[in-house]
Amino acid sequence: MSSATLTTHDLIVLEKIKDPESGPAPPLLISESLPKDPHVTDQELYQSIIQQERGIISTVQEIELQIAGLKPTSQSSSPLTQYLICVKKFDKLIEDYPNYASARNNRAQALRRIYGDAMLVKSPLETLGEQATVLDPTASDALLMSVSKRVLEDLTKAIFLLTPKLFSPLSTQAAKTLSQVYTQRGALYHLTAKRLSSKDTVLRIDEKQKEVQWKVIDFEENASMDFMMGGTYGNEIAKALAVTTNPTAKLCGDMVREAMRREYAGV
Repeated sequence: MSSATLTTHDLIVLEKIKDPESGPAPPLLISESLPKDPHVTDQELYQSIIQQERGIISTVQEIELQIAGLKPTSQSSSPLTQYLICVKKFDKLIEDYPNYASARNNRAQALRRIYGDAMLVKSPLETLGEQATVLDPTASDALLMSVSKRVLEDLTKAIFLLTPKLFSPLSTQAAKTLSQVYTQRGALYHLTAKRLSSKDTVLRIDEKQKEVQWKVIDFEENASMDFMMGGTYGNEIAKALAVTTNPTAKLCGDMVREAMRREYAGV
């Protein structure tokens, strides 16, 4: 068969069969001479933006310490209310600087903390353990659909903003943010695939999102590819997850185990 008949996806799958840790990404090129964010080249402006961002993140960390019981709980507002205020601050930061990718990554993470990783699916059976980790377990389907759309758009936009052109270098900070974004989206896809494989669980995604047409295998494959890219940009945990969550690699592993079982069992 001519390789010209194979799609890019087919070639990636074949490459992963030969080497599960391989991927389509070019070698990572880091240059310390580049601006930390490719879209904020003015150093004074960049410092101003990250100071605002760090202030929001510091507040989020304080809220988490309250939730963990390591700091006194605020008497004036609940953790949910405080988190929502932080999201509004991220909204303002992104409105002012729409091409600053890190804020989009952090807003997506805050929204996942509030509404949970099950936001892309609807299940009649939510476990008490899952509900306990969500700050707003009573959110409506309409709200969750709106939030999931924003999260997916934030992560996709952040990847678009920071991904360098082929064989072009990027800064250490940009690579770190890219690794976080890919890993975060990979985790969301992976957990969605796990939940979607359960009985009576259906997708809860805006019809304009590409993911609305995906099946379990699509979420698994894209989770694996996102983890692989997260590993490419420096996240070692994501790199390991790329192999363990790869459905093709798992299928090959199952085939090998079955062959070995038959061999030893004399079947």
